[in-house]
Amino acid sequence: MTHDAAQRGPWVLVVDDDRDMRDLARLSLEIGGLVVDEAADGTQALERFFEPIPPPPSAVVLDMRMPGLNGLEVAERMLSYNPEQLIVLFSAQLDSDCEDAALAFGVAACVPKHDVMKLPEILRHLMAA
Repeated sequence: MTHDAAQRGPWVLVVDDDRDMRDLARLSLEIGGLVVDEAADGTQALERFFEPIPPPPSAVVLDMRMPGLNGLEVAERMLSYNPEQLIVLFSAQLDSDCEDAALAFGVAACVPKHDVMKLPEILRHLMAA
């Protein structure tokens, strides 16, 4: 993503090790009018998050289960740097323990992957709050 693209408005970093799911999330968000960048794992997500240009994402959509760093570990690092960062945990296997842990340290919402087409609406609602 270019700096100019990020200047056009809110942008979302989608992090998922499943290429098909990243593509589906990207499509959903772009149809919803959001600028999207992506990362294939937690390490790549943190590299993109801490890049000086473009500015930090308006929101981060994080898969829970990825090789290396999982979504909660990535969220914790991002939130320790910026407690106001909007993060949505996005997983096919959400359980109440995972959701409770995520929400306890500042994740804004937990969304099951079958609701991928609702992501633009969910993110716009959270960004407006």
